[in-house]
Amino acid sequence: MMSTCNKTLIIACGALARELSEVVSINNLKHIEVECLPASYHNSPDKIPAALEERILKHSADYEQIFVGYADCGTGGKVDKVCEKFGLKRLSGSHCYEFFAGRENFANIQENNIGSFYLTDFLVRHFERLVIKALWIDTHPELLNEYFGNYTQVVYLAQTDDPKLEELAREAAKKLGLELVIKKTDYGDLEPEIISLSTSKEPKVSNLS
Repeated sequence: MMSTCNKTLIIACGALARELSEVVSINNLKHIEVECLPASYHNSPDKIPAALEERILKHSADYEQIFVGYADCGTGGKVDKVCEKFGLKRLSGSHCYEFFAGRENFANIQENNIGSFYLTDFLVRHFERLVIKALWIDTHPELLNEYFGNYTQVVYLAQTDDPKLEELAREAAKKLGLELVIKKTDYGDLEPEIISLSTSKEPKVSNLS
């Protein structure tokens, strides 16, 4: 049973919470609500598909449309399988780096910056927790070369023009022993994709039996 509520729910990665909220607010998208799964799943992509399915089932009767605020995000196509099962759409691309940079721009960055480790605003803010501590580098510094020995630089895809974040990105690159490249991306393809979401008279969630 579908709700007659003229609302769209985005079930998203917690790493996008700030950006999604800002896009919704700035563009006055009052018909869109955002609910996020734990950002820690960024490092545990195997947890994403089941968690998505649980939330979709939980909210299927409450919204006219549900949109998946994930790209593939390292799940090996499993996010797409969840979307196919319920007849839903997701963010375009393989990961947040791609849709923040824009598909064509990201392809150019990849081609010209082989061996890059990417950061976003979120990852810069939480670099110590999600990279240094999550990979045990703080207690086992010998792991640094094992994880990052083949990288040549850090590419910071900056959604905002924030000197404090740029300084944190420099500190992060220094900890990894890599050069820093800053690319100002704003919200890339994220904003137009979210703006394009519109409620429909036809149910957007299916195959719930």
